[in-house]
Amino acid sequence: NFFRSPSQVLSEPPRAGETFRIGGLVVDGSLKRGEGTEVGFEVTDTSATVPVKYTGVLPDLFKEGEGVVALGKMEGDTFMATEVLAKHDEKYMPKEVVDALKEQGVYVDPNAKPGS
Repeated sequence: NFFRSPSQVLSEPPRAGETFRIGGLVVDGSLKRGEGTEVGFEVTDTSATVPVKYTGVLPDLFKEGEGVVALGKMEGDTFMATEVLAKHDEKYMPKEVVDALKEQGVYVDPNAKPGS
């Protein structure tokens, strides 16, 4: 499955019914819980934002402001996720998300020492 950042999704929309991965940061304050296990949130690469809907249990480490990769399809302007993956510790972010954030010039390496 191809990976796309929110900017890529908006500038080069996927084909109808195409399954792909979207990744970026979960927008602070965007997580909304619906009935049962329905959730909605937004994913950003700081230049563009895409709303995501998912039915299922989010990973324990899913948090607003943190990296996420989701698998699914676009339906209109919303990404309908069938799977959501969160980073597994405080220093890991999926390579695709790091690359997308670097392209936007907003990636900050969490392993960098202050002043380096």
